[in-house]
Amino acid sequence: MSEIFSWPLGPAPTLISLIFGYLLGSIPFGLILTRMAGLGDVRTIGSGNIGATNVLRTGNKKLAAATLLLDALKGTAAAAIASRWGIEAGIAAGFAAFLGHLYPVWLGFKGGKGIATYIGVLLGLAPIIVLVFAAVWLAMAKLTRYSSLSALVATCVVPVVLLVSGYGKIGLLFVVMSIITWIKHRANIQRLLAGTESKIGQKG
Repeated sequence: MSEIFSWPLGPAPTLISLIFGYLLGSIPFGLILTRMAGLGDVRTIGSGNIGATNVLRTGNKKLAAATLLLDALKGTAAAAIASRWGIEAGIAAGFAAFLGHLYPVWLGFKGGKGIATYIGVLLGLAPIIVLVFAAVWLAMAKLTRYSSLSALVATCVVPVVLLVSGYGKIGLLFVVMSIITWIKHRANIQRLLAGTESKIGQKG
């Protein structure tokens, strides 16, 4: 158990990993892509977030898909590249990328809700477990047709699977990331409880 909480990475590499991850994660691809496409500021529509779900509200499915992919890949790149220094560096960079997406300094610390980057960091640190996330999401989506609920349930399952599968430090990382994800989705949770959350494929 003590090995899970050990941190052999020195302060300098840790700091560099955090800064690198945060800067990469804070790139607002949703905002950049919509502006490049002449669709204005995505923060002025829908939820005001910069993530793929809000980009989809512009009506451009290709831009939404591109935003989803790029928001995921920035988490993957941060974790995978920094992991060359060791798993602790990958964890630090991945976590910082996740926080960068949620709280980008360039946008007044108002970013997305983190699901795509969460998946991306998971892909960079424990790629096989992405299949668990996908399976849970698909099963819940089929049962409930709620995208937000499907993602939230998947973020509960992933840390448990990581911890029981021997991914100690990565599992702890995803415990923290899952808690933050639930906090960022509190509005969705309120709508789910009230029965007003939009379902997959539902307009308006």
